Amino acid sequence: MTTSVIPEYRPPVWLRNGHVQSVWPSLFRRVALDEPETEVIPTPDDDELYLDWYRQGSERLAILSHGLEGHSRRPYILGLARALLEQGWDVLAWNFRSCGGVMNRQPRFYHSGATMDLATVLRHAGRRAYRQLFLSGFSMGGNLTLLYLAQQGEQVDSRVIGAVTYSVPMDLAGSADMLALPSRRIYMQRFLKDLYGKMRQKEVMFPDLISTAGYGEISNFQQFDDRYTAPLHGFRNAGDYWAQCSALPRLKDIRVPALVVNAGDDPFLSAACYPRRRDQLGAWVTLEMPEWGGHVGFVRHGRDGIYWSEARALSFLQRWA
Repeated sequence: MTTSVIPEYRPPVWLRNGHVQSVWPSLFRRVALDEPETEVIPTPDDDELYLDWYRQGSERLAILSHGLEGHSRRPYILGLARALLEQGWDVLAWNFRSCGGVMNRQPRFYHSGATMDLATVLRHAGRRAYRQLFLSGFSMGGNLTLLYLAQQGEQVDSRVIGAVTYSVPMDLAGSADMLALPSRRIYMQRFLKDLYGKMRQKEVMFPDLISTAGYGEISNFQQFDDRYTAPLHGFRNAGDYWAQCSALPRLKDIRVPALVVNAGDDPFLSAACYPRRRDQLGAWVTLEMPEWGGHVGFVRHGRDGIYWSEARALSFLQRWA
């Protein structure tokens, strides 16, 4: 079977709400980790990527990709990093362009299909003597991870043993429609506010190319992507961007074990983000649909501090590593 429901995740009643699950970790979770070793690496187009390394001399490396307007030190990244470190892995968490507190140099920033940056990170990390590589991505980072693996197909680095992704908006158009709903307004406003700060910086850097005049009239991702994401990254419009960068139609091209964990109550995901047919998933992708979990939630209270999603990743690795 390539789809399954995981009954083991049964949060307390007060956490059986997708919105509560989605905001709880950001508000209340704290993950204690030693400061990482930071590194800045160049990209082929004269830009920079900022990396956080957690190294302990392992021969196995996990590469973690954050979500939209996230960064390498969000609680969900640190939580999985800590769980992996305790199991003997080295961890590399990287920041998309413009994320992590440093604005990038080029007019472009990041988007759901910017797999060339993940490829740059993987090539850089692959120069070290690692025997196994594992990929994980959250939300946008999950789509990016799956799309990268699909594009690589049979040519993927032989050391990549698999991937685990969470809360993946693999149907970008449908997920944009979900976030445009009035009931999701609080999320949409937060994203647009954060993105406005970045576009203001870009406007200062490239005044002849980028303008924020009238930005207040933007109320959804279609308008934002039509105005900024698409033209800055070579797409015709938002629809073209979403069509080219959604991982959903490419899942069948993946050639390493890949797990997608999308909660049934995720307020960000459209119905198409829960593909059930084998001809959609292909031979290597498994979809798991816990009833609860929200968007990048999966909260679990325990002495070890490990969330259910992190325990699920460790279980996956026990099988494939």
